Amino acid sequence: MRKKLFVAFILLAFVMAAMGCSELRFSQIAPEANEFHPQKLVVFPLEMVRPEGTKEVKAEVEKNIEGALIEKKWFTSVVGVESFNSQLSANEELNKAMTEYLSKLQTVNFSDPDLSKKIGELFNVDAFLMVSVDSWDYIVVKDDKKAFVGMTMKLYEASTGKLMWKAGHDIKEDYMLIKPGLTKVARDVTRKLITYMPH
Repeated sequence: MRKKLFVAFILLAFVMAAMGCSELRFSQIAPEANEFHPQKLVVFPLEMVRPEGTKEVKAEVEKNIEGALIEKKWFTSVVGVESFNSQLSANEELNKAMTEYLSKLQTVNFSDPDLSKKIGELFNVDAFLMVSVDSWDYIVVKDDKKAFVGMTMKLYEASTGKLMWKAGHDIKEDYMLIKPGLTKVARDVTRKLITYMPH
């Protein structure tokens, strides 16, 4: 009987540990998100809080984000960063609106609803996805080598400029001799975050 209880306790502890590992670093969702079902989405260029070491792989990470969104088949259209940049270059009105919108967002944390609506109409999308890389490094924790990638995602409703969802997640992948590629770890972080995204 004791042996069975011990085995059951070990299994429960393992399941609880696995559940703890699977949770996001944080996730905040607006009450209105229950009624928010965007069909068309644009991915803004990746923000790098820690730019060193990520510039050379920025395009690859952006492609991975676009690919993970398309893979889910939740949206009828996903405008990736490459298309974002080409549309921005070709459309002066869009470029101006984006510059003003991002300036307000970054300086006073204000998502201007009028500019947001205009950008949504010009891109023909219902939502904006902003992604930042918060951590990108190889670290050592108590003699254990880890590949460490942390990311944050923000989903805005285009028609109102409202932040509908914000979440962050980190993965610290153990390794012995061969370093795992940080872009591969970033792909895992991306897929995990997208699972929690309103759709």
